Amino acid sequence: MKLVKISAPDFDLAKTLDSGQVFHWEKIGVGFVGAIADYAVYVEQNGDLLKGYLEGGTPATPRSRELAPPVAGMVRHYFALDHPLADICASFPNDPIMNQARDFCRGLRIIRQPKWECLATFICSSMKQVAHIRQISLALRRRFGDKRRVGAHVIHTFPPARRIARATEDDLRKCALGYRAKNLLASARLVGSGKCDLESWSALSDPDLRQKLCSLPGVGAKIANCVMLFAYERLRAFPIDVWIERVLKQQYFPRKKKVSDLQLREFSETYFGAHGGYAQQYLFHHARMSLRTSGVSRDSSTPLRSARNDKEEGARLASRRSRMAKKLNDGAVPTPGP
Repeated sequence: MKLVKISAPDFDLAKTLDSGQVFHWEKIGVGFVGAIADYAVYVEQNGDLLKGYLEGGTPATPRSRELAPPVAGMVRHYFALDHPLADICASFPNDPIMNQARDFCRGLRIIRQPKWECLATFICSSMKQVAHIRQISLALRRRFGDKRRVGAHVIHTFPPARRIARATEDDLRKCALGYRAKNLLASARLVGSGKCDLESWSALSDPDLRQKLCSLPGVGAKIANCVMLFAYERLRAFPIDVWIERVLKQQYFPRKKKVSDLQLREFSETYFGAHGGYAQQYLFHHARMSLRTSGVSRDSSTPLRSARNDKEEGARLASRRSRMAKKLNDGAVPTPGP
């Protein structure tokens, strides 16, 4: 087992792992255990310092430990410790709602997740609360993943697409996926066969990447934007689920009885700017935690729009984006409510 100490200023490990972007890390004592790709990891934070232990990796050869990636580099990359967080937060709109979320979420970073793991997890998230998504992720890992140990703790890696592709729909339903089993299996077969090369999609533009993702079974606009943000590091991507829809309508359109999905998308893409994904995650986490402390029921990851509708509205979104930008320049931005 390897021990590393990593400088991590402007980072909050607990907030990052509890912010609804990743679902398999478990709190153990003062730290967390989880998997980064094929490796079991324990990590804890003490001020601006991370202490991490790593074991595992595919034992392909006796020299596999020597060939393992540098632990510190892998942890830094996964937790995006290179993101200029102060500059990102300074780019957020200066309004009361966004300022509250920014102050509450200080140190929260967007994780760089493995592409297939992220895609599969969010396909499983449809109409599910975070606690349920965690249960599904754990069940898939235990049934189809590889066992790893870090210290006394057993961790299971997320199964590759090819392994899930060999399962049956009934096998997946035993992991509490319900109707999502069909979509996960179909997507796993496309990715596992190489027909959909998730890695090569990294070179695509945002619109083309979103279109590719929405062509996969079980992927609509919200899930596509989640994958773009958390796996492809498209920091402008702004997923809109029931929580964000509520925040946008109540806080930015308080005087309007009806606000369409397209209006919300146009507003979010222009108003929150190049780091809209970070702004969205801060608004999302702040809203969830505020209601959690007030005793309201837990959150849901309900997608709001199908892939078909997303494609139909894509052209209209592009044509109207410039008009929204002009309104912003003219000072016609909706005023946040009290």
